[in-house]
Amino acid sequence: MSHQPQRRIAATYMRGGTSKGVFFKLTDLPVEAQVAGPQRDAILLRVIGSPDPYGKHTDGMGGATSSTSKTVILSPSERPEHDVDYLFGQVAIDQPVIDWSGNCGNLTAAVGAFAIEQGLVAPERVPDNGFCTVRIWQANIGKTILARVPITDGQVQETGDFELDGVTFPAAEVAVTFTDPADGALFPTGAKVDELEVPESLVAGGRLPVTLINAGIPTVFARAEDLGYQGTELQEAINGDPAALARFEQLRAYGALKMGLISDLSEAASRAHTPKIAFVTGPKAYTASSGKAIEASDIDLNVRALSMGKLHHAMMGTAAVAIAVAAAIPGTLVNEAVAGEVSGQVRFGHPSGTLKVGAEVVEQDGQWQARSVTMSRSARVLMEGAVRIPI
Repeated sequence: MSHQPQRRIAATYMRGGTSKGVFFKLTDLPVEAQVAGPQRDAILLRVIGSPDPYGKHTDGMGGATSSTSKTVILSPSERPEHDVDYLFGQVAIDQPVIDWSGNCGNLTAAVGAFAIEQGLVAPERVPDNGFCTVRIWQANIGKTILARVPITDGQVQETGDFELDGVTFPAAEVAVTFTDPADGALFPTGAKVDELEVPESLVAGGRLPVTLINAGIPTVFARAEDLGYQGTELQEAINGDPAALARFEQLRAYGALKMGLISDLSEAASRAHTPKIAFVTGPKAYTASSGKAIEASDIDLNVRALSMGKLHHAMMGTAAVAIAVAAAIPGTLVNEAVAGEVSGQVRFGHPSGTLKVGAEVVEQDGQWQARSVTMSRSARVLMEGAVRIPI
């Protein structure tokens, strides 16, 4: 019996922020994967190693977590004043599903570096020394993102002394700006606080106050106290409790329905990447997963967010956008949790430490708008060459 040899596909494995993913140039993909559809999904699923009933991704490039089971496809942008089109795929671990409904803010920091190194940015825009602002069109959500990439001797600078909680080693700082980050109406229901009507088995009384916001990524925010949590929990407190995870997933589904992202609760399973669900509380001291002591005076509030059904080990970049915008607008549950007034930037605690994010918001004719959100991340190439898949 004869067997076909594995296929080789040029690829780069990169870390961006607190995430990792497999990066491809669109033209390096097999022809059938250069357009959206089942064939593209099948190839990328096999690259990552999903679906994996063992939850390990032993036979693929994925890391068996929402932060490390990601794919990115880049191509030269045909849009004026943009350098590159960025398409992101969040790969499920135990299901044959790639969710294309949202962005990965962390990997955006790596998009700029990859685009420069792969010749997707015009050479005249890359200085010998200084910074290159890569103009990214985020194709999943139709938004512009700017990545300020440091350049040394004409090459992307990856090493440096910038430290990011959730990442073990320092690297070069990459400032990422999300322009006009709201996807449609900032508050899809028109309210800063809604009440989700849910089964009493999920929340006592069957009503849960939430802030539903479309900024960076659709997000459902609830008070930690309303869910029976302190807001300082680390991963194991949530991820080691199957009943808690099932409860959060059901609440997320009700939030998606209220936001108009799905028309029936059953559709939430196929839209696992969005919306996110998070819980907030005021500034409280805790010990981060690294053993680092976080004092209440170090932060404005605590936030814990779930991604792809698990509590995130740090914070998704897109969710950080939602946090910053919601914190800056009076009347939201996130703003309620903040200690004092937010003056442009908010520093929040997450399981791995802290993160500072700045948001510019304005109120016009009684409606709030988010103009931009900026945060600092880092990125570097981990491996480059080719992935092989038996297809």
